[in-house]
Amino acid sequence: MPPTDGLSHEELVAALVAKDEVIAALEARITELERRLGRNSGNSSMPPSTDGRPGVDRSGRRAGKGAGRKRGKQPGAPGSGLSWVAVPHERVAHRPAGCCDCGAAPSVATDLGVSRSHQVHDVPLLTATVTQHDLHRVRCVCGRTRVGSRPAGVAASAASYGPHLAALVAYLLSFQHLPVERAAQLVEDLTGARPSTGYVHGMLARAGGQLEEVDALIRAQIAASPVVGFDETTLRVGPAGTAAHVLSANTNKHSAFWLGGRGLTTFHEFAVLDAFTGVAVHDRYSLYDHASFGTFAGHQLCVAHLLRDLTDAAESWPTHHWPAQADRALRALVSAWHHAVDEGRPPVTSRAARRHRDRFRQAVLVGLSQIPARPGVNIRQLPARSLLECLRDREADVLRFTTDTQIPPTNNLSERGLRPLKTQQKISGRLTSAEHTRHRLRVRSYLATAAKHNVGALDALQQALAGNPWQPSSYAPA
Repeated sequence: MPPTDGLSHEELVAALVAKDEVIAALEARITELERRLGRNSGNSSMPPSTDGRPGVDRSGRRAGKGAGRKRGKQPGAPGSGLSWVAVPHERVAHRPAGCCDCGAAPSVATDLGVSRSHQVHDVPLLTATVTQHDLHRVRCVCGRTRVGSRPAGVAASAASYGPHLAALVAYLLSFQHLPVERAAQLVEDLTGARPSTGYVHGMLARAGGQLEEVDALIRAQIAASPVVGFDETTLRVGPAGTAAHVLSANTNKHSAFWLGGRGLTTFHEFAVLDAFTGVAVHDRYSLYDHASFGTFAGHQLCVAHLLRDLTDAAESWPTHHWPAQADRALRALVSAWHHAVDEGRPPVTSRAARRHRDRFRQAVLVGLSQIPARPGVNIRQLPARSLLECLRDREADVLRFTTDTQIPPTNNLSERGLRPLKTQQKISGRLTSAEHTRHRLRVRSYLATAAKHNVGALDALQQALAGNPWQPSSYAPA
């Protein structure tokens, strides 16, 4: 503060007011910086993998289901073990060796049957086999000659890899996320065959090229579903410093992924949202509310995201009680939804559920009164204020799951679908080719959908590479 000598009373008051304004601005900045420093997977959308990074505070993270429990199997949890096979593939008899203590030879002993049995589950060591297909030429009695046809699945080249090995390579790349060199090495270690890195690298494009029609069918069936979870994530694709975005759509029976940007163009290219007429479950990304998607029957905002935002509000405003009350009410309503699903009841209609809904509304009203809006046009509001306005203005979209048990309260299904892509990014660091990544996502859509129909990944890939890919037979409600 400048010297006050010679200042009039009015000038001194103005200087003090300016000082107070500077202090208030600095305090607000410190509060915001502390809030950013304290962000973690429990109070924001940051992934759990960031919690261990330097500068990330985990002290305020809400304890998960396993808090306070010992590691390992929990009391009362169902056990699992290697099951007994009624008809084993092979039986090996073991009889006592050598003579008895009396000196009698084993051959004169009477077999009294099996005393006990031990089953060993194992896999045979794989060895690549080479099958030579000889196409014979024959001459008919009429003098004409003919040559035998090359079997389906046999390449026109003189030497090639068969569909089983090709499916294994595609499986290692797309499902187990192995880099090209390691996939080639694993195939050699398992089978003795060493495919070139070029062959391995080209397998995703070969598989993806067979799945174009199936991919379109999956997206069409998703668009016809009554409830779909939508999510998006950033993926490092292309030259260093650039990134693309993956848009996903998931139901209990289908999964689809699309590579593009984060803008409206990609949402239209995905060819799901334009034709969708059901309830969209998402994390409040603004494009889902765009006017061009006016055919939606409704929205369900992901409650898991809202609960993390409420945790952030509780940490930012520790003297306020509304975040904890809204948190408890939402969690109670989600629990009531699970009970309704388990009991086969349609909506959440119990008296207790209605009480929790009322408490949720009261918490929002109290919060709005305690955190007033910042005046002015285009003024950025405090995060807690923006959250409260969303909970007030979009209450129907927050609590829609309480009216229909087909609508999940969270978007966890879609988030789980995107995690393998993050795993691939961590392994590879960066996916250099956008075109190759699109093939990868097409294969991923195919395999994720097949898994939801209890079709194994290797079987599905083998069918695809043989030119007859598996298809979801008909639309089934999510």
